[in-house]
Parts: sequence; structure tokens; C-alpha cells
Amino acid sequence: MALDTRTDRRPSLAATLWGSSVGKKTVMAVSGLIMLLYLVVHMIGNLKIFFGAAEFNHYAHWLRTVGEPFMHYGWTLWLVRVVLIVAVVAHAVSAYQLSRRGIGARPGKYVHRKPRASYATRTMRWGGIILGLFVVWHLLDLTTGTVHPGGFQEGHPYQNVADTFSTWYGNVIYIVAMVALGLHVRHGFWSAAQSLGVGSRSRDRLLKTTANALALVLTVGFVSVPVAVMTGVVS
Repeated sequence: MALDTRTDRRPSLAATLWGSSVGKKTVMAVSGLIMLLYLVVHMIGNLKIFFGAAEFNHYAHWLRTVGEPFMHYGWTLWLVRVVLIVAVVAHAVSAYQLSRRGIGARPGKYVHRKPRASYATRTMRWGGIILGLFVVWHLLDLTTGTVHPGGFQEGHPYQNVADTFSTWYGNVIYIVAMVALGLHVRHGFWSAAQSLGVGSRSRDRLLKTTANALALVLTVGFVSVPVAVMTGVVS
């Protein structure tokens, strides 16, 4: 008589979490907050361009030496990049799967032509696509120099930034992306707070104010760089 060696295998906690809509929203919230933290730090670093080429170039070099001698040259920067890549992928995949799950849950096509998706939902969806395309362009422009106007100068980030924002299309791409970023942060911060259970009647006003403030500060902070180049403040 053969013995039944089969055992019931229950899905792991991680698999159960990922498989649920609540879990995906939590992943979106956490990954979004990681990216938000990076954006705040990145914006502060960008503003160093107002202190001149020497200060900005020194800051760019410092980013590659953080953690030395424990970390080798450039390792900390690559560690940050890996964490960001994981956060971006997790955020995008969660958003896509939640969107498909929402579409699949609909019983049929809506009778009314008016879209059921809210303004915030549409902003998050299209804003995410715009930002994804922008990140690719931004890396090809100021990291690899593949699409950089006028010739990319390795080790001269100040001049590379000035070159990019000396072109009309560089300014248009960047400013449109930063406006999309501000709207994304405004709605995303609020959504993340709800997903993580932070929201409540007593905290809603504070959370909305914080979301608006973060969106405004990031948008103005990032946009100030191309504006400064266009107006000759940075050259």
C-alpha cells in the first residue's frame, strides 16, 4: 500500500500579503515613502547649484565617497540606487496589478460616459507614466550622457546641468515632469497614510496640509534649477 507523502503547503506570509489588495497597497505606500525620502534629499542636493560650480561639483564627488573607508568608492551610491530600483519596481508593479484587479472586478461597462475614476486616480496613473519616462530620459541625460546636449563632460555635473537647461526641450521635459511629481506626491502621500492606517478624523487636516506642503516644496525646489539657468542666475 503506497503512502501518501503529500503535505499541505500553506502560502508564506509574504505571499499572502502580496496576493491581497491590502498588501499591495501597503507595498505601494512603503515604496512610495522610500522614494519620497530620496526626493527630499535629492532636491536639497540640487539646490547646492546656487552656491557655484565648485560647491556643486564637490557635492557630486562626495556622493561617491560616502562611507569610506568602510565602503569602497561609489558603493554607497550604488546601494542607494539598488534600493530605489527595488522601490520603483515594487511601486509600479503594485499599481499596475491593483489597476487590473479593479478593472476585473467591474461587472460590466459603465452605462454613463462619465468616467468613474476620480481626478486623483487619473492624476496618479498618468503622472506615474510621465515620471517613469522622465526617469529614463534623466538618466540618459545626466548619468550616462547618451542624450546630453552639447557633449557630456564626465566629472563636471555643474556644467552638464547648465547645458541641459540651456535647451528649450530640456526645460519643458523637466518642468512638466516636476509638475507631475508634485501632483503625484500630493495624492500619493495622502493615499499612503490611509493604506498604513495613519489617517483618522483628527489627523486628516494635518495629513492633507503636509501632503500639499511637500508637493509644493518639491515642485518649487526642483523647478527653481532650470528657471535659474534660463534667467542667467546659474550659468
